[in-house]
Amino acid sequence: MMTLSGINGSEGPCQQISCFSLSIPASPGYYQDGHFVIGGLFSLRVTARDSRIKFGFNDTMNIPEAVIVCYWRSSTVNLTKNYQHILAMVFAIEKINKDPNILFNMSLGFYLFNVDFFETKAMESSMALLSGESPPIPNYCCRPEKTDKLVAVIGGISTGLSTQISRVLSLYNIPQEDESFEVTDLQMVVLDWYYLNGDQEIDTLISYAPFDLSLGTRGQLQSPYQFPVHTAALYQGIIQLLLYFTWVWVGLVVPDDMRGELFIKEITEEMNNHGICVAFAKKGPVFPSDGVVDWYQLIVSLILSRVVVAFGDTHDFLMLVSLIICCATFGNIWITTSDWFTTVLPFKQNKIYTYFGGALSFSVHKDEILGFKDFQRRVQPQKYPHDIFIQHVWSILFKCPHFYEHGVRKKSQCEQNGSLSTRPLNVWDMNTSPLSYKVHAAVYVIAQALHEELSLRVNGESFDKGGLQVPLPWKLHPFLQKGKLGRNINEENAVNQEFSATKLDIFNYQSLKSGTKAQVKVVIWINASKCPEDQYPNKQRNQCLPKIIAFLSHEDTLGAVLVSVAITLSAFSTVILGLFIRYRDTPIVRANNRNLSYVLLVSLMLCFFCSLIFIGQPRTVTCVLRQMIFGVVFSVAVSAILAKTFIVVVAFKAIKPGRTLQMWMVTRLSNAIVCCGSIIQVCICAVWLGTYPPFPDVDMQSEFGQIVLLCNEGSTLAFYCVLGYLGFLASLSLLIAFLARRLPDTFNEAKTITFSMMVFCSVWISFIPTYLSSTGKTMVAVEIFSILASSAGLLGCMFLPKCYVILLRSGGHFRKKYFK
Repeated sequence: MMTLSGINGSEGPCQQISCFSLSIPASPGYYQDGHFVIGGLFSLRVTARDSRIKFGFNDTMNIPEAVIVCYWRSSTVNLTKNYQHILAMVFAIEKINKDPNILFNMSLGFYLFNVDFFETKAMESSMALLSGESPPIPNYCCRPEKTDKLVAVIGGISTGLSTQISRVLSLYNIPQEDESFEVTDLQMVVLDWYYLNGDQEIDTLISYAPFDLSLGTRGQLQSPYQFPVHTAALYQGIIQLLLYFTWVWVGLVVPDDMRGELFIKEITEEMNNHGICVAFAKKGPVFPSDGVVDWYQLIVSLILSRVVVAFGDTHDFLMLVSLIICCATFGNIWITTSDWFTTVLPFKQNKIYTYFGGALSFSVHKDEILGFKDFQRRVQPQKYPHDIFIQHVWSILFKCPHFYEHGVRKKSQCEQNGSLSTRPLNVWDMNTSPLSYKVHAAVYVIAQALHEELSLRVNGESFDKGGLQVPLPWKLHPFLQKGKLGRNINEENAVNQEFSATKLDIFNYQSLKSGTKAQVKVVIWINASKCPEDQYPNKQRNQCLPKIIAFLSHEDTLGAVLVSVAITLSAFSTVILGLFIRYRDTPIVRANNRNLSYVLLVSLMLCFFCSLIFIGQPRTVTCVLRQMIFGVVFSVAVSAILAKTFIVVVAFKAIKPGRTLQMWMVTRLSNAIVCCGSIIQVCICAVWLGTYPPFPDVDMQSEFGQIVLLCNEGSTLAFYCVLGYLGFLASLSLLIAFLARRLPDTFNEAKTITFSMMVFCSVWISFIPTYLSSTGKTMVAVEIFSILASSAGLLGCMFLPKCYVILLRSGGHFRKKYFK
């Protein structure tokens, strides 16, 4: 019998009651006290068969006899390198506890378990975390001094383990069911908890397993947090490597789960797009497996291709790697992703480098954890006497002799002062493994969440270290969600955040000149991943930032200048029009049809004003109006000039002796020219509107860091038809005016028309290449400038000489000559 407390998270302290201890084998843990405690569930060994009966389950996994006989020779394989995961957690907690600013001079503790690779053992250890006792007492807190401090759990080296851990942790706050259940009833009790408490969420799990999109869809009450991955960058890196070596006949090996399905789908599509053929795509069993696999068919498939891309984590292919080493000598070139950290396997060095020598492994670049290698060098059993795992790992690493006393394994004559840095690569690697990096980062994520939660108390002046209440784990979720963790694929945090450039490390298993075997970084591959169209890379090219909206506005310097010029020229046109109306009866105004002069001045005034429609945020109405008004108004202006040119020629012939052509007929013809010239342009614009009119659009490429709003012309052909028609009218006017420039007439406008049309044509001829070579706001500015420049050229060449005569040379003999 032992005294323990029933868990009831909603009722303060637990009440003391009496109960019995379960008679199942214990899973001892490694506990270090602190104001807050983080649980850790790790996998330090592989057991081929676990005969213990726990919760009504029989944990077994089928491993080929060839593998057991060939290498393992026993039912257990110790993965000594996985002990680095524990050291990464201890190292992070020690650093945090040395910094009084993180947790306001309070400390972190830990409670660590080894769950091997058995899901039921993971469930047992999870309940031990919650009850504070090993073996666990489900639904009771035997050690409130431990369980009340638990704020989060890091664990689950695989998706299956993470799923079961998450299920148990989600059942923390539950009512007591029965005090006298039998061990064989425990399976039903666990299921009852699951269905009775589906809305409870207390503890926080951060999984350090490879990212799995399905982890949030496996039926658990609350999905764990995961570290996002850069899958697109890894895929592109693999494709580019295959293309570089012209490896175009490639086999694929993936785990038989959703991760494998997704990888085959995505990588096959990329390979097909780059002309790479898939020789075969085989699914291997996920470790541990309780199914029968046709191992030999899988081995035969390896003969079909020299190059094999393997996707999955180290333990997915634990049996496959063992079988290859024992049974195959095909000399395949293996290309793996960062999660297949093959050197974690404890095979002899010569075997790893015989069958996987030359293998290339992609890994997203991670900086070394500062001080972690030195920490590993200093780790020794006497420094951590309460660490129940280091004794066993140390005896394996240093081959310590041992004996058993009362059924307990004892060491003798072990090298207590040895250093991990002296161990060979097949049993220990001083470099930080990808999983150790995740564990270290997870501790800091939890510490940061605690820091922010405690900061709220400090700022609210409710912080009392003496009477400190550990925050309920669910209160940390808002702070955890601010980081780069996510609970499922629908959360923004869990989305694979593609940066503008992802640095990939490519490792190669090789022998050094000294004879030492090592995993060597051979390439630092910078895989430039394109940011989404609405984002752009920062200066360091490691993050995408949102682009800003931009368009040629009235507030811009360029926009303000163009508006000022347009208004000034419009006002100048108005002044000239008023001057011509004031002196409408003078010969210089009446010459060449003063009504055409009025029409030309008004159209030029509208030309200046229409340029204002091009400035401002593009909208559907403005996009349609700007080109239509521009085309029609300019056609009126150029048609009026053409009519004036016609009058110069016809009027001269009408005053010759014997000509019967009357001047009133000349006036009607000129009016007809203006109307016909304008109507044709109106028809072109109507067809444009009826087929493919202009519309608002965005340009995300032309301006760095900006999304430029502009008007898409719709039909480019229609746009150039409008410009082409204007060019035809201008060219016709230029030709006729040039031929009539020497006609003997006091008020002959042929010379001014010729010069004005030369200016007009020069502007619009230079406009076309400039317009085509410009983008974004510059394109709009080029068109506005062309409108203003050509209109100002017409205004200056046609009317400034006459204004000079009217205003400055209208007196004395000159005035009598020209105004009689």
